[in-house]
Amino acid sequence: MEKHPIENIMTTTMENIRDMVDVNTVIGDPVTAAEGATIIPISRVSFGFVAGGGEYSAKPELSDIPFAGGSGAGVTVQPMGFLTITGSQVRLTPVQYAAPIDRVIDMLPGVVKDVRDFLAGDGGEN
Repeated sequence: MEKHPIENIMTTTMENIRDMVDVNTVIGDPVTAAEGATIIPISRVSFGFVAGGGEYSAKPELSDIPFAGGSGAGVTVQPMGFLTITGSQVRLTPVQYAAPIDRVIDMLPGVVKDVRDFLAGDGGEN
């Protein structure tokens, strides 16, 4: 039995979406910086798909019934942040923060480390 035209439309659209969205869209190619750090971009990918069609006759057993159909898809790629790998440390740097407190929370481990290093040293005296 021959495929219905709407099946062909849906198959073609899904194949095109599969070609557009792959793992390299979500996790980008790593880039090595001059200092030896590796930076990997991370993105959020969303997509939608719709297909539909109809026949112009009340008698579906006729083979020469005109068919009308269509499909569409939309893809959104939103950068989310960067994974930065330096030595044995991995850090996620978001592209944008929802609130200033997010930035403070992100900076807190570095501040604590700096204070700990300062207190473990000579207290800033030379």
